[in-house]
Amino acid sequence: MSELQRDDVDSRIVALAAKVAESSDQNVPVLLLKLKEILKGASGGSRRLKKLKQDIYDYGLVQYCILVLLHDYSRIRGGWFVAAQLANILSSCCAGLEPKENAEEFLTKVLPSAADNMMVLARRLQARFFRALKADDRKEFMLYFRTVVDSICYLFGGHIQLTQYVFQSDHFLQLLLTDNVEVEVIMMSVLQNILRVNRSVLFSVDCKSIQSVLDELIYKLSATTNPVIGSIATKVMLLLVESHPPTLILLYTDYKGNKQWTGRGFGKELSRLLDLLYAGSTQEVERMRFYQAASLIQAAWRAYQTRKRLKKLPKAVTTLQRSFRARQEQEIKRIEKRKAEEELKQQVQLRRHRAIREFRQRQLTLLEIVPASQMDKYLQEEEEKSALLIQTQWRGHRERRAFYQQKQALQAFRAAVVIQRVVLKFLQRRRNQRKALSAWKGPKGLTDQHRIELRQRVEQKIKMHPVSISDYIMIEILHSKAQEMLGQYLLKRNFEQKAEQHREAVLAQINTDIELLINAPSLKNATKENGQVFHSKSVPVATRARQSHNSTLQFIRWPWWRKLGNEFLDPEMMGSEEVDFDFLAL
Repeated sequence: MSELQRDDVDSRIVALAAKVAESSDQNVPVLLLKLKEILKGASGGSRRLKKLKQDIYDYGLVQYCILVLLHDYSRIRGGWFVAAQLANILSSCCAGLEPKENAEEFLTKVLPSAADNMMVLARRLQARFFRALKADDRKEFMLYFRTVVDSICYLFGGHIQLTQYVFQSDHFLQLLLTDNVEVEVIMMSVLQNILRVNRSVLFSVDCKSIQSVLDELIYKLSATTNPVIGSIATKVMLLLVESHPPTLILLYTDYKGNKQWTGRGFGKELSRLLDLLYAGSTQEVERMRFYQAASLIQAAWRAYQTRKRLKKLPKAVTTLQRSFRARQEQEIKRIEKRKAEEELKQQVQLRRHRAIREFRQRQLTLLEIVPASQMDKYLQEEEEKSALLIQTQWRGHRERRAFYQQKQALQAFRAAVVIQRVVLKFLQRRRNQRKALSAWKGPKGLTDQHRIELRQRVEQKIKMHPVSISDYIMIEILHSKAQEMLGQYLLKRNFEQKAEQHREAVLAQINTDIELLINAPSLKNATKENGQVFHSKSVPVATRARQSHNSTLQFIRWPWWRKLGNEFLDPEMMGSEEVDFDFLAL
């Protein structure tokens, strides 16, 4: 370790390492208990805690903890309590530790030896628990045993690769081979934690270890009547089968005796395990589970529909009565409304007849007042008024009818224009596709007569200049050159066709823009709706227009003295040095 790294190490670790190196073997375990106080000073997951673990490992204190686990703690001050605490400290130091140096040695040697020594310690505590006669002693040893087992679980929980080593260890199998209920529950919980931490551990262990664990679990299920043992053993077997499907084949062929545990308080796990045993494969179980789920959903849905219909029966009668009464009321209201309308019509007719009668009576009265000499004049005026009213009504009717006909014709004309435009675009696209896909048909403008003349000239040229057989190699060279030139021509023709299409598209866009600008209103009368006419989709055109606009604005903002002598200066021809770039940035 370098001097700079030594300066960063906690002084307590350095002092403890020195004391451990100088003390006897009997005092080392008690001294190592001080590591717990050192680790308590840092919060979990912090950098300081990782640094403390790294320093403890670098000073060899982890290796000391692993070695002292094998001591006989009946002769050490503090007894087996010290051993249990050391196992807890060792698991805390190793969990989450990633050494910067010799990492492979830590993973392949240090961690397996730590797990091995902790399992040896657990076996010793188990043996002393069985030999203890006093209840207090048995309680203490069971507490120490549980602490060591929890430390083992914490250790392989931080390093998943240890699960394979623990599962294959003979010490673990010996710990599992017991008839004590408390120890059985603890060890099967360890096995359950192994399978939960690493579901694929069974694929990396040998079949012999799996068979040994299965035999012990089957023995516990067959020989005991304790529901606690049966429950946890069933859960462990279910985990084994789900995480390692080949295990199901062994259980299917060798064991189907789980029916004795039916109705003992863990029916859900037991039913799943029994389904697996009877089905013989996880796929069959999944199919049966889907079938049962579908049946359950159908039954629940049918029951829900039936209950819903039964609940709606009283409401249906009430709703039917309410709708019938509402229908009757509507019919009565309709009849009353019709009677009222008929009475109103009769009253209107009576009023109209009365008004006509009164009007005619007034006319007769007026006619009696009018002298006989002016009667013809009065009748002529009345005829003119009547004729004028009739003409007005007729002209209005004629204009409305003509406007309606023109509106329909205008709509039909617009629809025809739209259809023609769409059809023409479609036909143009089809023609372009045919041109792009059509094979080479020779140069344009070549008639049959011209083709015959060219062929005769070629034949005459061949007769005049015959080729000897000795120039066969030259013929091949000329043929290859001709093929190469033909290929180059075909490639250029495709590029020229694409360029021609691009030019036509640009010309069409330019013509469209010109037409829009010609038909557009003047800038004085332009509105927001007409603003799109003066926009261009071409980036160069838009850029040039923006530059010209900014130059014009800059020219307008010049003071009067700068414009003297420049009456004919074009704002667009101003140099870049005369443009205010701050203004352009705005």
